[in-house]
Amino acid sequence: MSETSVAHFYDELADDYHLIYSDWDASVRRQGDALDALIGQDLAVLDCSCGIGTQAIGLALRGHRVTGTDISPRAAARAAREAARRSLSLCTAAADMRRLPFSDGRFDAVVCADNSLPHLLTEQDVNAALAEMRRVLRPGGRLLISTRPYDDLLRDRPASTPPQVHRFAEADGGERTVTFQLWHWHDDGEHYDLEHFQLLPAGGEWRVQVRRTTYWALGGDRLAGLAAEAGFVDPQWRMPQETGFFQPLLVAHAGE
Repeated sequence: MSETSVAHFYDELADDYHLIYSDWDASVRRQGDALDALIGQDLAVLDCSCGIGTQAIGLALRGHRVTGTDISPRAAARAAREAARRSLSLCTAAADMRRLPFSDGRFDAVVCADNSLPHLLTEQDVNAALAEMRRVLRPGGRLLISTRPYDDLLRDRPASTPPQVHRFAEADGGERTVTFQLWHWHDDGEHYDLEHFQLLPAGGEWRVQVRRTTYWALGGDRLAGLAAEAGFVDPQWRMPQETGFFQPLLVAHAGE
């Protein structure tokens, strides 16, 4: 992973990230509820890929003591502002998940959601991130990682995602936004370059934003195996129809 390119991707997206959702506040609450049901109550939680705060704020709303880090300084700063607007306490910092700036055993749970881990493009980098997540967890602490459903996607290798069309509330003008992605698969069949398109209303015209990044389509068994090698016990995939979370979740706990 190029730290600069991934940070740049999310720095550019930070101001418009909420437009990916039809109702970002509702998604914050829904995702927080789903994650809360898997980790327990009143915990010290690290969201090590917090973005603009979708999961971190949702967990804070459920009463957890949440710290958020992200490789994008702009995204992490926006997460802090969004939490403050809701009168929530959320400490945030810019940090790489492969080098977390925390002491050993500080957290009861670590969350790495929304397909963030697959920005790491080599097994060495994934191992480094998982080792850091294990290090900052107390013994028995819970790990939750969500990714795209890559076992299905590796079979089909889609070239794009369907466009998502969302409409602002009437109070905000009632205009529409359109989001879609183009995927360009590498020859190895596992990595893909992504072009993220946002069409935003601009005075009767469309303003087009295109942002680019790269992912590693990590299959479920492979990621679960890497988690086990990093010292996590009983890694299991939990599907959206079971958890209510929008992506498959790898759930495990830190060994004693």
